[in-house]
Amino acid sequence: MNYTIEQVAERAIAGFHLVGPWEQTVPQGFEQLTMWVDSKAIQPNEWIAVYYDNPEKVPAEKLRADVVVSVPEGFSLPENSEGVILTTLPGGEYAVAKTKVVNQDFASAWDDFFVTLHNDGKNRVADKPCFEIYLNDGQSDGHWDIAMYIPVGPNATE
Repeated sequence: MNYTIEQVAERAIAGFHLVGPWEQTVPQGFEQLTMWVDSKAIQPNEWIAVYYDNPEKVPAEKLRADVVVSVPEGFSLPENSEGVILTTLPGGEYAVAKTKVVNQDFASAWDDFFVTLHNDGKNRVADKPCFEIYLNDGQSDGHWDIAMYIPVGPNATE
């Protein structure tokens, strides 16, 4: 898998924090996020899933993720936005890879990316969340084009 190293700006994000098996919570969270975005007429910049844990080390029922949209700086939550978080996604140096996901198999894409990054030995994973940006709406045809972001840098852990 090919990737680049990019300096990424901090993003303001709004959406929902989830805990549980990602293959269940993330799709459900995006349904909830879509309803919120549509009902509040929000114009999102990007649709993003943020992953906080290593699924090889954290039990599935404790995995944390956010399903969010990026919003302009200074964005305020509309009234009646109970349960919606407004926070930032850290900026910094990230390894970035673009890929196509079919059959909802996001895990394989991430596994391939982590293996590639580990095997080339040039970068170490930093202690910040990973995230993916959706480049299309795959609900209609079953394939998703995504950009995956893994934080890298000198203050990293393995």
